[in-house]
Amino acid sequence: MTEQPLPILEVRSLRKTFGTFNALNGVDLTVAPQELVFIIGPSGSGKSTLLRCLNRLEQPTSGSIFVDGIDLLSRKTNINLMRRRIGMVFQSLNLYPHMTARANVTLALRKVLKMSRAEANTIATAALERVGLADKAGSYPAELSGGQQQRVAIARAIALEPKIMLFDEPTSSLDPELAGSVLAVMRKLRDSGMTMVVVSHEMRFAREAADRIMFMENGTIAEEGTPEIIFGPNANTRTRVFVAEIVR
Repeated sequence: MTEQPLPILEVRSLRKTFGTFNALNGVDLTVAPQELVFIIGPSGSGKSTLLRCLNRLEQPTSGSIFVDGIDLLSRKTNINLMRRRIGMVFQSLNLYPHMTARANVTLALRKVLKMSRAEANTIATAALERVGLADKAGSYPAELSGGQQQRVAIARAIALEPKIMLFDEPTSSLDPELAGSVLAVMRKLRDSGMTMVVVSHEMRFAREAADRIMFMENGTIAEEGTPEIIFGPNANTRTRVFVAEIVR
């Protein structure tokens, strides 16, 4: 019998409250190496809060998070070191407007990993090549389309060679053509074996690329399953209504 690999991400009973509002109500989540998990659900269901807890941009109220076997919530854990293992791409691009694409990618390599400029530039060039922007290395964000800027943000994350990538609505501010260029890069990452957790309303991408889809509502995972289950007639009623509203 083949032994199952240890999960890259393991979340147990995760809760997050903001005052009297319960944003997360005991979320359990396990992600295996090279798995693509898609999280869908209505606004306010806790999707983005969950992602922000997974790299401690938000501090969970209770529960546990283990990334690559390391307790992310332990006081002994170096969170800055752990964030090298957890790449994150936001809806907002967060690029430095006064820096070129290459400089945006090399910043963490030089400042956090203390690489030489030459070494950082070599890695940045390879990362930009992976997202199809090697020819835009010297361009500033204002000279790039929204889709190209988002791909620079992806290059910046993968340059640190993370164990897992988190995507929070990476195409929501882009028109369909530009969104397509970002999704193409995400497909390439998935094909290369990158472990990914994606929050998005891109249902076609979810159907084609996801290993599992989780439907969140009221701070909990209400249903999870393969794309065949979530998009099929046997999904629970609330999931089917949500998916029908998104794809119509």
